[in-house]
Amino acid sequence: MATKYTDDFRRDAVRIAITSGLTRPKVASDLGVGLSTLNKWVQKHQHDDLMSGPHEEVEKENERLRKEVRLLREEREVLKKATIFFAGQNG
Repeated sequence: MATKYTDDFRRDAVRIAITSGLTRPKVASDLGVGLSTLNKWVQKHQHDDLMSGPHEEVEKENERLRKEVRLLREEREVLKKATIFFAGQNG
């Protein structure tokens, strides 16, 4: 009896096969699917937008992280200036 895979599983398998840098035989083995099955899925879905759902979440997280990096850099600059100021006070 053939195993039924969900569309999400197939989409994820294609995304991994295309973007992971791993060989297709390795990806197929890791996922427990046949190489020919994976190749068929890639041929069928390689032009689909594989990042349609999570892409928006990734962009939001990237923006949040950019803001956090900006804040941390500003805090670091303030601390550098404070260190220089207080080092000069003790001399």
